[in-house]
This record gives sequence, structure tokens and C-alpha cells, in this order.
Amino acid sequence: MIAETETFELVEGNVYFPPEAMDRRYLRPSATRTVCPWKGTANYYDVVVEGEVNRDAAWYYAAPKPEAAHIAGYVAFWKGVTVEDD
Repeated sequence: MIAETETFELVEGNVYFPPEAMDRRYLRPSATRTVCPWKGTANYYDVVVEGEVNRDAAWYYAAPKPEAAHIAGYVAFWKGVTVEDD
């Protein structure tokens, strides 16, 4: 399991996990950056599980714009990473 939490933020249909919920053994920093007009600059992680690399499959906003301050450091996933509610 890459992340587990009872608390999270839901933004634009994406679940953002708090930093302390992450098992960082599975995250490798990526050089990829993108810009959202209202959230700011997103930084990415490759998700690495059992040697398999899913490039840029997680992202976070280290220093988001004020409107998105509540997700600073929170991590979201895509590219086939499944988020489940147990």
C-alpha cells in the first residue's frame, strides 16, 4: 500500500493524501513540473513498486497558490494507480 488515511482532501475529483499518509519507499522524485492556473506548480513522483516504474504517476503542490493552500504537500495519483475506500 502506497498510502493509507482516514482524512484526505478531494479536489477536482482527485483524492489528495496528507504527507504523513505516504509510504515514501514507493515514491521517486521526478523532474516533471506542470502548472495549474489556480493551484500553481505541480511536482511529480514516479511510483516504483517491485522494480516497475510508473512515471509521473503521483503529484503534489509544494507551494500552492493561496486558493489551494489546504493541499500543500498532499499527494494525488493517476496513471492506473487505484484509490480505494475500505
